[in-house]
Amino acid sequence: MSAKAIGSTWLKEYFKLSNIKLSHQSYLGARSKIEVKPDGTVIETFQLNYSLKEEAPLNHFEFALKYDDIQLSFFQIILSNISVKEIVGYINAAPNGKYSRKIGFWYEFLTGNKLTLEDRISNNYIDLLDSDKYLTGSVTKNTRWRINDNLLGNKDFCPIIKNTKTISKSLEIDYSALLIEISKKYSPEILKRANNYLYKKETRSSYQIEKEEPSPERIERFVILLNNAGKNDIGELLNEASLIKLQNQIVDPRFAAQRFRDYQNYIGQTTWNYDEIIHYICPPPQFLYSLMKGLSDTAIKSDGVHPIVKAVAVAFGFVFIHPFEDGNGRIHRFLIHDILSRDNFVPAGMIIPVSAHMVNNMKLYDDALEAYSGYLLKIIKYSKNEKQELLVLNPDEVEGYYRFPDLTIQTEYLCNVIEASVSNDLPKELFFLQNYDEAKELMKQKIDMPDRLIDSFIRFTHQNNGIFPKRRRKHFSMLKDDEIESLQAIFQNVFIE
Repeated sequence: MSAKAIGSTWLKEYFKLSNIKLSHQSYLGARSKIEVKPDGTVIETFQLNYSLKEEAPLNHFEFALKYDDIQLSFFQIILSNISVKEIVGYINAAPNGKYSRKIGFWYEFLTGNKLTLEDRISNNYIDLLDSDKYLTGSVTKNTRWRINDNLLGNKDFCPIIKNTKTISKSLEIDYSALLIEISKKYSPEILKRANNYLYKKETRSSYQIEKEEPSPERIERFVILLNNAGKNDIGELLNEASLIKLQNQIVDPRFAAQRFRDYQNYIGQTTWNYDEIIHYICPPPQFLYSLMKGLSDTAIKSDGVHPIVKAVAVAFGFVFIHPFEDGNGRIHRFLIHDILSRDNFVPAGMIIPVSAHMVNNMKLYDDALEAYSGYLLKIIKYSKNEKQELLVLNPDEVEGYYRFPDLTIQTEYLCNVIEASVSNDLPKELFFLQNYDEAKELMKQKIDMPDRLIDSFIRFTHQNNGIFPKRRRKHFSMLKDDEIESLQAIFQNVFIE
């Protein structure tokens, strides 16, 4: 027999939602089977004993809650297309049932409408999300449905993050202990110099991602921000006034914002023949303030959540909301540092060089951003006028995609970035700085020449993998060949393990 759709797959077909992409598709068949597509989509076949008693939307919705992925923007569309009478009748048939209560909760959460029930729910509390399958937030007791609301956010903004093997493994690592262990290998002087160096490198990297060359003053301002990361109340940090002040400190004064944007924004690029490629369409302005309120609430509600998870929810949530015309990316990366600096995840006086890793692996960073933005471009409809101003034509259809983002891929990405930064990038930077001091002192003992020249010699040799480049010889015309060779030998003895 041919496979028969069930759950979310059936609902997608029944309501003719051809443009919806399901991350988990379910079918009925003779044998159970799981297939994973290259894009990560899971296609699961259930045996016939999973067949439903009735081919009705809510029966399939209950199946979806049991076995398919939680996709809130999809759920919102489905529940908005089922009559209130049908939903109330389904719940009243088993008001204390686990999935009846979840259906009621999701309906009210996603539509904003309240159901009128015959009986009061009186059963024990149940968790809304399965913490084995999803990363969860602090619990809020929903007395109406007797449900432990363990979502990361609320109805204004609520990211969903699946608890994949990659994420689970990374969250088990004690990064704080690793960072403390790394710091013990170096003197306080080296650590202080390293932190000053890394703060500036992180600043330059963050601007480099945006293809900008900041002035010394802007570099210094961003370094000060990084030094103060994690010190302000998170709710206060994410209010409009604080974010405007932050934006004003890091952008060109000509593009300093006075308020969150009140116009439609998008990210694109113009090709050589003046065609425009659109990479991302930001949330319509009418959604902006409630989204930012939801983001702030999510940050507050996620106290106690693993810092990496919180950093993804807040920082990637921020950049996808895009409340300013300029500076969103730099604030997004600052927020990662800010949240990682809280709760002693990163020991005081240390920094994880996140932006430096990103800029050295830009395709992976772009992929993480496009994993969210790419699908949006397939479902959003828009027009542009002669001034190239963009108007979203189906805001109600795409609102849920902005409010309820699946940030699983972005969480896996940040987990990988932090793991690589702590295990590889940071030790290399510290190793380099320690050896730099040693090599510089030995070179000065060998040849008494200005610090500027020694610094240049070390930099050129390091950039050329331990061999002093011949094209740089003209900068050291005052030195004999044997002196160049002796300085190169010092570098190799110190730096090459």
